[in-house]
Amino acid sequence: MEKETTPSKSEWLIMEVFWACDTSLTAKEVIGKIRDKSDMSPRMVRVLINRLCQKGVLSYTVDEHDLRVYHYSAMKSREQCQKEKSRKFVDNYFGGSQKNAMAALLQSGKLTKKQFRELEEILEQNEEKDNDGE
Repeated sequence: MEKETTPSKSEWLIMEVFWACDTSLTAKEVIGKIRDKSDMSPRMVRVLINRLCQKGVLSYTVDEHDLRVYHYSAMKSREQCQKEKSRKFVDNYFGGSQKNAMAALLQSGKLTKKQFRELEEILEQNEEKDNDGE
């Protein structure tokens, strides 16, 4: 079985803190920043940070003045995680068919004309990329 490398829903909350700050943070700093957004215990935040390190989403360095303090940094951007999550979602629920996944998403909601035009532009850009690669 393939090792999970993307943040879970609760881990995503932790990552939102890192992506918003765009700097390294200690666990204590993350706990302080997430306190208003979640009722997670400090222990749970530390467990999730550890899991994110194991998944390669976060990295850490040890504080040179206090070996008990770790400074964590994001290794993957929000966009990288979204792309990986999307790919796994399509693989798991649509047999890898991007077309079927997109059709299901489009059929499950209403799009405004503006949103529809934006999607058309994205499709046209992707078509141009495909034609350039042939």
